Amino acid sequence: MSGLVVNAVGGPEAMEWSDAPVGDPGPGQLKLRHKAIGLNFVDIYQRDGTYKVQTPFVPGNEGAGEVIAVGAGVTDFKSGDRVAYSGVMGAYAEERLISAERCVHVPDGVDMETAAAVMLKGTTAYYLLFETYALRAGDTILFHAAAGGMGQIACQWAKAIGARVIGTAGSAEKVELAKTFGCDAVINYKQEDFVARVRELTGGRGVDVVYDGVGRDTFEGSLDCLRPRGLMVSFGNASGTVAIPNLGILAAKGSLYVTRPTGASYFAKPEDYRIAATAVFEVVKSGAVKVGINARYPLRDAARAHRALENRETTGSVILTP
Repeated sequence: MSGLVVNAVGGPEAMEWSDAPVGDPGPGQLKLRHKAIGLNFVDIYQRDGTYKVQTPFVPGNEGAGEVIAVGAGVTDFKSGDRVAYSGVMGAYAEERLISAERCVHVPDGVDMETAAAVMLKGTTAYYLLFETYALRAGDTILFHAAAGGMGQIACQWAKAIGARVIGTAGSAEKVELAKTFGCDAVINYKQEDFVARVRELTGGRGVDVVYDGVGRDTFEGSLDCLRPRGLMVSFGNASGTVAIPNLGILAAKGSLYVTRPTGASYFAKPEDYRIAATAVFEVVKSGAVKVGINARYPLRDAARAHRALENRETTGSVILTP
């Protein structure tokens, strides 16, 4: 294997280049040669210790590549197939072994970079919009970090469902970008009080659901954006982890609901993951969701890519190239 290894959690420099043989696939496994690798905040959380992972480990949770060998018992894939996956750590490598049941075929009409960029974010958007809260036409949502890779995919998909989409972003440039990716209105949270603006945009009612991958900086304000009995979906910690020391605050703000979903729970069964992945590819092929890949870094420069993502310097999806 030529790729990156984290021997001790820490900053981006904790990822060290390593060369070691990959070996042959075991029963039920595939051996892949990556064509593209997706970058996500979960990679940072695992690398810096926010999410506990036993060291040493190969970071990265999303990729697309070509099957170069199959293990015993594998019937759904063969050498030469184009496949993609997400939610399985070990992506920051030129080649890897992976369970076949966690992979899906990349359909014709979807290139490998798009597949790598959309798998984790797209399947996350699927469970957020269809299962965590069954979004319907006419619902109003608030989606934080709407110009990011996750935000762009989810906001377009929500708009395709028929929802009214309010987004937030941290610069004038990102505000304009988010408007082109499904948002009906975008709030620059660095210049405006996003709570007051959401109330204004909804005639004082509030939104039906807030999707918040930012975390600590936006959590309490997000609660104030909800209608009575609205749902707060906290799915990330980009600004730090969230704590609710007093559950009574949910009663005081209107009998609110709060959830912290994860793909590990929603996709514990491989068949559920494949349903989500199929839906993702279908909505991408339809043109309703366009995947913006706005930065590419060589795999060896993953530390630089991590710094850019942590510093909120990126928009859309970021790809690492082996």
